[in-house]
Amino acid sequence: MFFASLRSRWVGLLGAFVAVALGVALIAAMGLGLASTFSAPERQPVRFAASPVVVMGQDTLTVPVRRGPDITHVSKPLAHPHPVDIELLRDLRSLGPVRLDGAKRDAVGVNAPVGKVRDVVGDRARVLTGGERRLADPGPGRDAEALVAVNSFLGTAGGVSAFVSVFVTASTFSFVVALRRREFGLLRMAGATPGQVRRTVLAEALAVGVLASGAGCVLGAWGAPVLAGALVDAEIAPEWFGIGGAVWPYHLAFWVGVSVAFSGAWIASRRAGRVGPVEALRDASVDTGVMPWSRRVVGGALLAAGLGLLGWTLWSDPSALLKRKTYTTQPMILITALAALTPLLVRPVLRAVRLPGAIGLLVRENSAASVRRTAAVAAPVLVTVALAGSLLGSAETAGEARAAEARERTGAELVLTGEDLRKREPLLGRTEGVAVAASSASTAVFVREEGTALIRSEARAVRDPAAFASVSRLPVVAGDVRDLDDRSIVVNEEWERRRVGERVDVWLGDGRPARLRIVAVLARGTGDNGAYVTSANAGAGAAVDRVDVRLRDGADPAAVAGALRERGGGELRVRTAEEWLTDTHPATKPQTRLGLLMLLGIALIYTAISLAGTLLMATSARGPELHSLRMAGATRTQVRLVVAGESLLAVTVGTTLGLAVTLLNLGTLSAGLTRLSAPAGVSMPWEMAGMAAGVCAVVGVGAGVVGVRRRG
Repeated sequence: MFFASLRSRWVGLLGAFVAVALGVALIAAMGLGLASTFSAPERQPVRFAASPVVVMGQDTLTVPVRRGPDITHVSKPLAHPHPVDIELLRDLRSLGPVRLDGAKRDAVGVNAPVGKVRDVVGDRARVLTGGERRLADPGPGRDAEALVAVNSFLGTAGGVSAFVSVFVTASTFSFVVALRRREFGLLRMAGATPGQVRRTVLAEALAVGVLASGAGCVLGAWGAPVLAGALVDAEIAPEWFGIGGAVWPYHLAFWVGVSVAFSGAWIASRRAGRVGPVEALRDASVDTGVMPWSRRVVGGALLAAGLGLLGWTLWSDPSALLKRKTYTTQPMILITALAALTPLLVRPVLRAVRLPGAIGLLVRENSAASVRRTAAVAAPVLVTVALAGSLLGSAETAGEARAAEARERTGAELVLTGEDLRKREPLLGRTEGVAVAASSASTAVFVREEGTALIRSEARAVRDPAAFASVSRLPVVAGDVRDLDDRSIVVNEEWERRRVGERVDVWLGDGRPARLRIVAVLARGTGDNGAYVTSANAGAGAAVDRVDVRLRDGADPAAVAGALRERGGGELRVRTAEEWLTDTHPATKPQTRLGLLMLLGIALIYTAISLAGTLLMATSARGPELHSLRMAGATRTQVRLVVAGESLLAVTVGTTLGLAVTLLNLGTLSAGLTRLSAPAGVSMPWEMAGMAAGVCAVVGVGAGVVGVRRRG
């Protein structure tokens, strides 16, 4: 009987099967990708491949911090690693041949026994052997950062996939139970107990879960290399990234799939068990009692939690709203809340809709009467539109705020960049038309906050604070940047110590300790307002990499730029301030946008599956109703128009609720930017939200019309 029921219900269960299989495939593929970031293949050394031992200058700062009653040591990479000093180099030469890489002394290769090298080096430098020698190659830090980015992306994508798959599966089984009320009533009339009805639903879910999870694991094994290739092509992952042979992602994905199917059907099975025998005798098509009190309580609690979390974050730490982890996860709480409350929201939204003609009236009344069907279609649309608007909108709003903040800080007309501009700086100042040429170098400072954490703050080292102040418009909230000297520092509002005149103990970019006086405090902004020190506090390895140029009144920017390029030769890049800002502060990084689009693609695929399955199931169960319309004189075309109109109206309801979630999230983000004294405009991705709604409308109408044709 059980297998006969599965065969007869395959159309209704097909949507759940595909949703679970796709979810398992994505989780398996992303799990394989995550496993590959944890066990990346060891790359062979290149720079000192012929040397058995490499001595590398100190490149980390180690500071004691307090962790509870204990004292531990925390290390951070220095902004300017130390070179191998001359005295140590002389001692190493006494052990054996030493290989230098040109004039650079950040690392040297030594052909000598490693034990003797360690004895000579002591704590003056690092000794690298075996695979560790690759740390002296150019770019090992970039590879590590790329793997972290891949790890973060796959973790987020896996979370979104799990969220949407649970949502779709639970919604699908809930609607299946709603359509089978009469069947369950007949079973109860025939003597079936509530427990037997529940076990029937759960057994179907378990069968679907096992079969779909197995198929999903096979699909994930095929898709993982494709995903890795896409990440490499998008420059999210390094060129050498590939999929390893880990097994645990398959186990994780399989059991997650089975659990999702079973848990998604569990609540629906309890509702099925409560169907009484009298349900079999009811002919009314109007949905009543569509929201049990348990669902109202859960939906209300989630709504309160979502709103409370947004308010708390806005009040306590508005900068967290700019982080991808926050604006990716927080909308999910509100989405789940509104989705749970959708049956209550359908009729109020429909009351605001006025459709012309008899068909329009029938569409509206049918949608209001069949709340379960309308809510089942609207809920996945809500998920897709809300994710599209919230994720892309938050990323673009934060990116544009950072770009606008950078424009506000820049008072120069030309920006010169290069690897080391210190030797060319005097020539630049003598160029006709140049009023001020303020040079600076990228560096960092470290501070121990509350004795428990070592914080690295990006910084710029300026040679002439007065000149730099004349070519910049820093968001100063206290003090004066022009007071900066070799015994002082400019900090921002994120620092623990941030009062003008207060002294703060820091470590400079090369690890030197210093006690500096705060002369100015900058607004927190979007997080890009770093510290400022003088060139004397930058470290020996800090090279001038930027010169901001302000022109004399009446000077031709193009002519001055040409003269600067001629003086600077090929090592100098001259751009207008706008060109430099566009290159270095894009509104949204291409990799970030591509990653978000991939996430939205996942959600859109799930939504399409859910819509198609739901509408095919709904239409297959509406045979008597559609036949009554035909008997009342409606043509086949009119019947199809009614079904298509109901689908469009349900998609409109979901889109409206999705936009409400989006506007709430973006409005909170804008308020957070205002609190941070940052540009607070809102970027609403109407194009992506409209595309998501459009795809949902096409799939919904198509599935509804196909269902009508199947009914004849």
